[in-house]
Amino acid sequence: MTERVAAIDCGTNSIRLLVADLPEPSAGPESALVDVARRMEIVRLGQGVDRTGRLAPEAIERTRVVLARYAAEISSLGATRVRMCATSASRDAANADEFRAMVLGTLGVEPEVVTGDDEARLSFTGAVRGLRPDVRGPFLVVDIGGGSTEFVVGDRPSGGGTATVQAAVSMDIGCVRMTERHLRDDPPTPEQVAAAEADITAAVERALTVVPGREAATLIGLAGSVTTVAGIALGLPEYRSERIHHARVPYADVVKVTTDLLARSAAERLTIPVMHPGRADVIGAGALVLQVVMRSAGMSSVIASEHDILDGIAWSLA
Repeated sequence: MTERVAAIDCGTNSIRLLVADLPEPSAGPESALVDVARRMEIVRLGQGVDRTGRLAPEAIERTRVVLARYAAEISSLGATRVRMCATSASRDAANADEFRAMVLGTLGVEPEVVTGDDEARLSFTGAVRGLRPDVRGPFLVVDIGGGSTEFVVGDRPSGGGTATVQAAVSMDIGCVRMTERHLRDDPPTPEQVAAAEADITAAVERALTVVPGREAATLIGLAGSVTTVAGIALGLPEYRSERIHHARVPYADVVKVTTDLLARSAAERLTIPVMHPGRADVIGAGALVLQVVMRSAGMSSVIASEHDILDGIAWSLA
C-alpha cells in the first residue's frame, strides 16, 4: 500500500510544497514518486539577512501566509506525514526562534533547520533518482539557492539502486546573497559584476577542494536559477517544466544567457517569457553562479533538473 507524504522546502527566496505518493516498499530502488501536487511561492525569507543578520518581520509574515495555504492543502489531500526543511536564511538569522515558533503554530510540525551538508545530500538524492540509465556518473550536483549553493559529488551503484554520496559542501553564494552584496544597481555595473564573479569564483574554488567535482562525468543543476536559464536557452514561449526537466544546456549557451541577463534591468528581465516575477531581480546572480561553476569544474554542459531537495525530503520519509 502506498503512503501519501508532504515535503516542504523553505529556502532563502522561495517556499515549495510537494505532496506525493511513495512507491510500495517492494517496488525497488529505481521506482519513482507519484506527484499529487507541487507548489512554489516567492517569499524572500532571506530579505536583508546578509546585511542585518536577522529575518525581517515582513518576510516572516509573507512566509506564514503561504505556509497556511500549504497546511490547508496538505490536510485536504490526506498526507499522513509532513517534513519541512528550512535552509540557509533560517540557519543564519539571529532571530531564528521566531521563525520556528511561527512554523509550529501554522503547520503543526517544527521545521528542521538542516545543515548545509544535509541540504546537499537531500538535493543529490532528489536529483539523481529518476535519471535515465544512459546518463553517466559520477555526478556533480549543484543546488543554487537564495542564500547558499550546495555542491555534492556521488554516484548510483552500477545496475541501478540508491544514490551514494562521496562528498558535500555548502557555500554562501546564493543568488539573493550575491545580489544584495554586489549587484546593487539595476542593471548592475561592470565593476559590480566583476566583484560578484570574483567572490563566486573564490567560493567555488574552495568548494572544489572539498568535493571532487572536476572528476565528475555529469553536472546536474538544481533550483530556479538553473531551470530559468535552461528555459531561456531553449527559447521557450512560457515556463514548461516538462521541457526543462533533464534538458542539457551547453556552456556557451549559459554564458550567452548570463551575459544578457546581467545587461538587463529587472523590468527588462520580466519581459522574458519563462521569468517568474519573483526571480527577475536576482536571476543575474544565479546565472553567474552557474557559469562560474561550469567554468571552474571544466563542465561543457549542465543537465537542468526540476527534481531537487524537495524530492529528497519526500524520499527521506520512505
